Amino acid sequence: MQRWIWAFQKGHYIGRSNNMTFNKICLYFFCLTVLFSACKVEYSFTGTTLDYNVTNTFSVANFFNDSGGGPANMGQLFTEDLKDYFQRNTQLELIQNNGDLQFSGAITGYTISPQATVSSTNANQPDRAGQMRVTIRVEVEFVNTKNEEENTKKTFSYFQDYDPSSTTLLEVESELVETIFEGIIQDIFTSTVANW
Repeated sequence: MQRWIWAFQKGHYIGRSNNMTFNKICLYFFCLTVLFSACKVEYSFTGTTLDYNVTNTFSVANFFNDSGGGPANMGQLFTEDLKDYFQRNTQLELIQNNGDLQFSGAITGYTISPQATVSSTNANQPDRAGQMRVTIRVEVEFVNTKNEEENTKKTFSYFQDYDPSSTTLLEVESELVETIFEGIIQDIFTSTVANW
């Protein structure tokens, strides 16, 4: 069957056969239909790979400070920060126990170490540290009840430096711990629900 396309020429409509154009248009729409019906496009602003039809909840057990150092409330701070981060960046509901995703573990390391020594110009004074580094390690056990292949147990660590010549650890410790926790929690998030 031949298709006709009407064209306006010199004040008169004339019929003209143009099978090639019609075929191109049909092919274009066919390709679009196949493309959109065959593909499932998922997009997330946080980069998660979660299927919210399957995974609905998460739970976080209390993380205890087994490191022997750091602020007394460090375990509680980490637990609450982890909960807050997942609530802000996913659509998962936080429940007390037995979530679809479960997090547990402990803070296993808190160390303070010199990073850059500064030589003293006075022979009677010892060299001093120009930078001090606070490092925190957290061991996390992750259980995905909907996909047991993703279950894992990993240690995450992060550090921050400070200048002991201009400030003391007591003055900056809470800020350093908060920044370190942010880095560790982002790494946990990426490792568990973003699958990077």
